[in-house]
Amino acid sequence: MQENHDAEDENYGRPRGRWMKHWMRHTAMVPKGFLRYQVMKKLNEKPMSGSEIMNELESETKGYWKPSPGSIYPLLAWLQDQSYVKETDQTEPGIRRYTLTEQGKTFLETETKSREEITKRLEHFGPMWYGFHGRGEEKGKTAREFFRAVRDLHHELRNEHSKDALQETKKGLEEITKQIEDLTKKLRG
Repeated sequence: MQENHDAEDENYGRPRGRWMKHWMRHTAMVPKGFLRYQVMKKLNEKPMSGSEIMNELESETKGYWKPSPGSIYPLLAWLQDQSYVKETDQTEPGIRRYTLTEQGKTFLETETKSREEITKRLEHFGPMWYGFHGRGEEKGKTAREFFRAVRDLHHELRNEHSKDALQETKKGLEEITKQIEDLTKKLRG
């Protein structure tokens, strides 16, 4: 029996398809604390205005996500109330830029360490999500080592590196990707 997605939803009296779109539009799709962390990271790099932060985050996610003014500006006000950010001297009329205070930098450093610790504690879930869990100890061990290496590289790439080092890393990753693709083809027969 094929389900009719435009059928009336008994609980809300609206067609189900429209109800789902409404729910998706009005439900937080970003984990709690994620936006605060991203904003503080941006402000640690350089002073920025709310609209500059929104545009950078949209650019980083290739247009998939742009925080709204209704989430950015109250967050900036809260960060200012907590003494984590302060306004910089206005160089352009009407544009308020913010930067992290020393207290904000300390808070961001603590948050970053906490996130890294949580990531390390959750590393065993990678193999489970990809179906390696319970398929023999050797496969599980190899998968954990693989995911740990990818995680460590991911974290290291957040740091500043020379253009040559980044180019060498890119070349290495392209070679590894090709090897993995070849292994997959071989396994498929």
